[in-house]
Amino acid sequence: MRDPYEILGVTKGASPAAVKNAYRKLAKKLHPDTNKQDKKSATKFAELNAAYEIIGDDDKRKAFDRGEIDAEGKPRFRGFEGPGQGAGGGPGGFNQNSHFETFTWGSDGFARGGKRGAGGPRGGLGGGIDDILKEMFGRAGGPGGGGPGAAGGRPQFEQQDFGAAAPGRDVTGAVTITLPEVATGTSRRVLLPTGREIEVKIPAGLADGQTIRLKGQGLPGGFGTAAGDALITVTIAPHPLFEREGANLRLELPVTLYEAVLGGKVRVPTLDGAVELAIPPGTNSGRTFRVKGKGLPSKDGPGDLYATLRIVLPERTDAELDELMRKWRDGKPYDPRRDII
Repeated sequence: MRDPYEILGVTKGASPAAVKNAYRKLAKKLHPDTNKQDKKSATKFAELNAAYEIIGDDDKRKAFDRGEIDAEGKPRFRGFEGPGQGAGGGPGGFNQNSHFETFTWGSDGFARGGKRGAGGPRGGLGGGIDDILKEMFGRAGGPGGGGPGAAGGRPQFEQQDFGAAAPGRDVTGAVTITLPEVATGTSRRVLLPTGREIEVKIPAGLADGQTIRLKGQGLPGGFGTAAGDALITVTIAPHPLFEREGANLRLELPVTLYEAVLGGKVRVPTLDGAVELAIPPGTNSGRTFRVKGKGLPSKDGPGDLYATLRIVLPERTDAELDELMRKWRDGKPYDPRRDII
């Protein structure tokens, strides 16, 4: 155990009143019943009590200062001086009638171990640990008050005194990825509300708005309970060319007037590079072609790319095209709307 003076935050020359005051402040701060979210509070509280058992008792404090006992109250070996030769009347100056307590926190809650010397911490401090805790927190030694477990007027620390430990809480985060990253999978660094930054692996084929659960990456629970999870929501940024429909992709493919009339091979963009698509002669605008396997991955296999043709006229007016269209209009008229009007 650490130096009890260090644990209490006092100097070796501190007065008994200063030691008691330091203990009171720290006991109020570290008591497990007021720190249910801190798994280490019970350990810190037990360490504080063990330190006060030594420094808060005149005899034990003097024995510790002389080096006769260690920070846990155990006698230090100082050689064989003969019966009654030491300051405490026992081997090495240690009084063999003195006993020191240990503090543990287990399945049965806060508990004392070993035996106390008569009266506990003494020296004008106004009572031992139990008396101070009773004064501060009530009969049961905790903010929850007393109960039938406080036998004989002394507080009994039991697990129920502190109530059920609060469970860990989930935290949320969000990331945005691109459509090509959906196709291949990716990873992102995410800063959680806890202040921790973690690496999130995003599998291929994830849907927009889907949540990834990372076990144990949330807020910690009370003593002995598991931490919550981190829930990361994935948003997929819009793509300038493709629209997603499940595992399939849709694309509006511009073609020239002469490609639509005469047919030919055109290059079609995909997420992993361009491919060629054969356009038959006389293809109307709005016709859709399927490019197999060029969609997104899924558990049922890769989706497809559906390319819908859109005929685009030249950006500038062309006199020859205008004349040709007038001849077609006058010599070979047709009505594409005859079936809808």
